[in-house]
Formats: sequence, C-alpha cells, structure tokens
Amino acid sequence: MNLTRRKMIFLVGGGAVLAAGGAFSYAATRTPQTAYLPWERAGRYEDPRMRALSWALLAPNPHNRQPWLADLSEDGVITLHVDRDRLLPHTDPFNRQITIGLGCFMELLRMAAAEDGYRSDVTLFPQGISAAALDQRPIARIALTSDPAIARDPLFALVPSRRSNKEPFDVSRSLAPEMLTQMATAARNGTRFGGTVDPAEVAEWRALTREALRIEVETPHTYQESVDLFRIGRREVDANPDGIDFSGPMFESMHLTGMFTREIAADPTSFAFKAGMDAVYANADTAMGHVWLITADNSRETQIATGADWLRVNLAATAQGLGFQPLSQALQEFPEMAGPYDRVHELLAPEGGTVQMLSRIGYGPVVGNSPRWPLESRIMNA
Repeated sequence: MNLTRRKMIFLVGGGAVLAAGGAFSYAATRTPQTAYLPWERAGRYEDPRMRALSWALLAPNPHNRQPWLADLSEDGVITLHVDRDRLLPHTDPFNRQITIGLGCFMELLRMAAAEDGYRSDVTLFPQGISAAALDQRPIARIALTSDPAIARDPLFALVPSRRSNKEPFDVSRSLAPEMLTQMATAARNGTRFGGTVDPAEVAEWRALTREALRIEVETPHTYQESVDLFRIGRREVDANPDGIDFSGPMFESMHLTGMFTREIAADPTSFAFKAGMDAVYANADTAMGHVWLITADNSRETQIATGADWLRVNLAATAQGLGFQPLSQALQEFPEMAGPYDRVHELLAPEGGTVQMLSRIGYGPVVGNSPRWPLESRIMNA
C-alpha cells in the first residue's frame, strides 16, 4: 500500500492513541473549548459598537494574528488601533499585509453595522501615518449613526460560512470562467480584480506559489516566525486562540506522544517537517484557479481598500461554494523572496502597480472555524 506522509502521520498518531489506553484516548479526542466561542457570540451584545465589532473580529487576517484593538471611550465611536505586539516583522516587514487585514476588519464592521441599521462614517489615519511601519497612532475613527434607510449588504449573510480553506482541493472538478466574473463584481473599492481558471495558466501559478512556499519555509527567520505561532493541541489553542491552529485528534495525539512540537517542526530533517512540507505543497498543487487584486499605488489608504475588497471577494467565492486560501508568499517583501515577487509583478502588473493579494480557489472539503480571541480582550479604554 502506498501511503502519503499525511496518512502515515494519521495512522501513527491513531495507533499511539489506541495503544496508550482510555485516558490518553479521551485526552487526544478533546477539542478546544473556548477558542471558537466568538463565532457563536457574534451580534449578541447590547452596545451597537460591540455588536459590529463582534462580527468584525471574524475577518480574515495574516497568520490569524487578529491585530486589532478598539477604543470605545468616545460615545458612539470606535477608534481602531493596531496591536503592535501582533505584527509580523519577518514576513511582513512593512506591515502591508497587516494593514490589509485591518481593511478586512473594517469592511466587515461596516457590513455588520449596516445590517443593524447603522451608518459607519470613517476617517482613516486621523493623526497621520507612516509608510514605513504602523505605530501607536489610530488606524481609523469610525462613528456609528442610526440610519434605518442604510442599505444592507447581501454578502453579509455569508460571513458565518467564510473560511480560509487550508486543505487540498478536488482536482477532478474544474471551475467555470463565469465564477471569476461573479467574484469581480464584489470588488468595489478601487482595486483591480483578476483571475484565471485556464489549466495552462493555473499550472504556472501552481509552480510559482509552490516555489514561494519553499522559500518562506527554507528561510530560517521567516519560517521561525510561523513556528513561533504554532498552537499545538487544544490547550494551547484555547490559551492563545490566534496564530496557526494544530488541533484535532491527529495533532493532539502527536503532541501528547512528543511526535510534534515546535522544536521538531523547526527541524528540517524531522519527519514532521517533511510531512508538513508535503501538506503545504499539496495545497499549492491542487489549486484549480487563482485570483488576485492589483492597485495603482501602495499607500496605506490603498492597503485598507484592498482589505475591504479582499473580504468581499472571499465572501463572493463562498457564495459559489468555492474553497479559498490566500497564497501570498510570493508577494512578501523580504529579500529572499525577490525572485517570485518580481515574477508575479512581471506577469500581472508589467505597466506598474502593486499586486496586493493572491489566492487559490477550488472545490474543497468543509472545514471548521478559525480560533478567535474573545471580543472583550480586544477592547481598550471601554
């Protein structure tokens, strides 16, 4: 029987559970108890600002860092800050991806407020901003005003179902070009949407994204940034419901038996490292289409607008039953990634501009929610 490393890990982990007896088996099959509660509590707050924020914190964001802090000290106003302890200095040295994540957050907040009958009046960077790095100054001042006539956004209904699908896609199911058209209509904040489902082009993008993944992992300081954010097993996920989630029976049993730790994952000679590379390559290699967003400039305001459109494109893909996973390693701005970065821009923006986001799409399995910090932990000066 020919077994992949992914299957081998599953069998070894499962065998360890069976061999260890009832108490161990019980522990290995437990799931996080609190990390997913914010998905259930969304919209269940008395203050309309808290209701909107409880939805906004479900937005996609790089490495699931959830880098937002909300100051509610001014009546009827949300002053949004970035949590600078949650930046990604190695893979995102100019905080571009973090800023895009804040744009996703703000767009979801706007949609949630409108659903609740409130208009969001937004002032970006009211005290100015640096192009080099985010700092202690606010990202935005958002005033909520009751407006029964405010238009609801039909994409909001997809929010509970939105995922970043990190599993292989079904290579037997091709995608219709019309799907790209439907996603393109969702982008309305000044970005330029593009995509392909052409098999020859998809093959080229598979190879390029695979190479970018290899570079990120084989560059010690960028890979270690990810490893430091591994949350292995339910206790770690509940204690720190951000970063990269490794929970469920397989990872729980491997963790309990000492087969999977951050130290082992960081060792390129280990079985776990090689299996992990197989897993991330399987994702890149099973893409059935790719989509991207391009902007004419790369200002902070444009990065916020990119986040708004990226959320909308993700929701539009969800509406069509598509799996969606950002594969933006080739867009990262650390020196070792210069080759793929230049190639992406040569292909997509030969006349200039910035390719801000890149994702694979396809039909994938149903996956669960990502962990989230409780809303109360993201509030300052309440």
